[in-house]
Amino acid sequence: MTAVRSHRYSVTDADLEEFLARRSSLIATVREGHPGLARTVLIRLEDGTYTDTWHWETAGEMGAAFAALPTFPEAPLTMALTRDGTALNGRVVDER
Repeated sequence: MTAVRSHRYSVTDADLEEFLARRSSLIATVREGHPGLARTVLIRLEDGTYTDTWHWETAGEMGAAFAALPTFPEAPLTMALTRDGTALNGRVVDER
């Protein structure tokens, strides 16, 4: 069953363009070593915060990628542009 990791954070408007470039680079790097990353979805909410959901083919693939996170130099560079971040893991129960 598909696994997801959902992040919620803020990014200042001044940092958004750089954040998007770094996020894109991070996603590409993660996919090189962990092709189970099926898709990512970044949504700007009406309160100005963002939800960033990463969909994985399996929970095992998600776990392996997040265990390897310290080996991705793009990760701290990307997240340095965010603040007030939270993250939750879950499984897709119903998708239509």
